[in-house]
Amino acid sequence: MRIGLFTDTYFPQVSGVATSIRTLKTQLEKWDIQSLSLPPLIEMLTAMKTGRLSVFRVVPFFAFKDRRVAYRGFSKALEIAKQYKLDIIHTQTEFSLGLLGIAIARELRIPVVHTYHTQYEDYVRYIAKGMVIRPSMVKYIVRGFMSDLDGVICPSEIVYDLLLKYKVAAEKRVIPTGIELEKFQRPEITEDDVADLRTKLGIASDETMLLSLSRVSYEKNIQAVLAALPSVLEEDDKVRLVVAGDGPYLPDLKSQAKKLGIQDKVVFTGMIAPSETALYYKSADFFISASTSETQGLTYLEALASGTPIIAHGNPYLDNVITDQMFGTLYYHDNDLAGAILEAAIATPEKDETKWADKLYEISAENFGKRVYEYYLDLTISKDFHK
Repeated sequence: MRIGLFTDTYFPQVSGVATSIRTLKTQLEKWDIQSLSLPPLIEMLTAMKTGRLSVFRVVPFFAFKDRRVAYRGFSKALEIAKQYKLDIIHTQTEFSLGLLGIAIARELRIPVVHTYHTQYEDYVRYIAKGMVIRPSMVKYIVRGFMSDLDGVICPSEIVYDLLLKYKVAAEKRVIPTGIELEKFQRPEITEDDVADLRTKLGIASDETMLLSLSRVSYEKNIQAVLAALPSVLEEDDKVRLVVAGDGPYLPDLKSQAKKLGIQDKVVFTGMIAPSETALYYKSADFFISASTSETQGLTYLEALASGTPIIAHGNPYLDNVITDQMFGTLYYHDNDLAGAILEAAIATPEKDETKWADKLYEISAENFGKRVYEYYLDLTISKDFHK
C-alpha cells in the first residue's frame, strides 16, 4: 500500500501535530523494514521537505505560524501522485494542502481520510484579533471541508463529539495518537540524575514536584494551577510547581505568581532541550495540566511513558486514559483543582507493573500505527466495493 500524506506541518517544526504525523510515518516505515503484516512497500508522500521528496513550496499562514499555504499547482502534485501510484491519501490539514489532497484523491478515484487535529474555536481570535473568523463560523468551514472525505480520524472522543455537533457526515473513527515509548522510558536515566535535577531546581527529596511542560500560552491554562497553589500550600507547604517551557504568556504567569506571593514555590525554567524532557518527567512526582483546549494532548502520554502519573482537567479522552488512580487524578471544575492536587499527593497507589505495561501498549506508537493502517484497509475495501 502506498500512502500519500498531505500536511502543512512537519519537522523540524515543533508541535503536537508534527509529532503525530512523524510518529505515524516512522511506525509505518518501521513495519516496512521489518516485513511484518504490511505489504513490502510504503511510500509516504508529504507536502513538506522530508528528505526523500520535495513536493511543494510553502509559506507560513499569517495567523498560524505552524500552518502553511502551498503555492505550487495541482498539476505538479497530481503528476507526483500518479508517479507513486498512491492507494490512499491521508490529509492532515484543513488549509490548502488538505484541499489539494482531496482534489487529487477525487481525480485518482482513491480514498481520502483526514485527521482533525486542532480545535479551532479556541484559536480563531489570533486571526486578525477575531475579526475575520468567529468561533461560530468554524463548524460551517469544517463541515464544508469534510463533505468529500471517505473517513475522518478523531484523535479523541472530544473530537468525535465535536464533529457530531458540527454535523459532519463522513465516517468517523476514534484513533488516539500514540507515542514512541522508548523516547520517554529512558532506562539510562538514573536516580542520581533525577536527584541532581531536583537539586538544580531547588526541590528537596521530601517535597512534591508538580511539572507543567508545554508551550506557555493562555490556552494551556497554567494560570489556573497558579491560582490553586495558595490553597494547596495552606494544607501542604512541601508542594512545588515547575513550569517548563516558553511562550507569550510567560510574563503574565510570573506576574501572577508574584501577586499571589508564591514566587518562591514556583520555578520557571524557560525552554528546555528535547533531550531533557524525559528527565524532567521522571524527576516530577506528578505532571499537571489544567488545559481544556486539547483535542488529545500528547504530554499526558509522555508523562505516563516516563512513569509519572498526571493531574489534569478531566474530559472524555482522559476518562479513557486514566482508568486507575495509579495513572493519575482527574478533576472537572476549576475550584476542585486544589483538592485534586492534595488527593493525588496522599492517595496515588503504588504501580501495578502489569497494568502499567498494558497501559503503555495502549498509548504506544505501535498500537496507533496498527489501528490507522487497519482503517486504511477498511476504507480501501469499502471504496473498491462501491466503485
